[in-house]
Amino acid sequence: MDTNKLFELIKRRRAVQPTQYNDQEITQEELNLIFESANWAPTHKRTEPWRFKIIQGDARSRFAEFMVNHYKEITDPEKHSDRTIQVLTDKCLKSDKIVLICMKKSELLPEWEEVAATAMAVQNMWLMCTSMEIGSYWSSPSAIQKMEKFVELEENESCLGIYYMGRLSGDLHAGNRTPIESKLEFID
Repeated sequence: MDTNKLFELIKRRRAVQPTQYNDQEITQEELNLIFESANWAPTHKRTEPWRFKIIQGDARSRFAEFMVNHYKEITDPEKHSDRTIQVLTDKCLKSDKIVLICMKKSELLPEWEEVAATAMAVQNMWLMCTSMEIGSYWSSPSAIQKMEKFVELEENESCLGIYYMGRLSGDLHAGNRTPIESKLEFID
């Protein structure tokens, strides 16, 4: 494996909003590879807590309606914004796939370890999407706490976020980070 290519891929990974997606479909083969890469995330005690619920096709409109209704429920009516409602709707309809990032908690580990394993699975997905020119990003709106109103969740299963995906249109924006040296402490 070429470590420089891997490092460049890691540096290219970006949160890509649905406004940057085009109408090209993500193929089933691509989707299979994305989720298979997630399945190889590190997992303490092999609990494999990650679960993914894929919203596609007409279900995207139903999900958009769910998101708009949730927004209206938690927002004072006089503060409702047509722009926010449009943004919520567009996010869903411009995405080819919407993935509910779920986690099934075991009794073997502290919850934070299961959350970390699920986040690593999503990072694997994100890197695979980047390598395939598929835009994606993880969002964690308050609606995730009410996801059982949209989809059935198993016992001990919770939703940690929404992962929007679509074929990338255009170039990724440049990234930047503060130097790693400012985040290191060597202890001898």
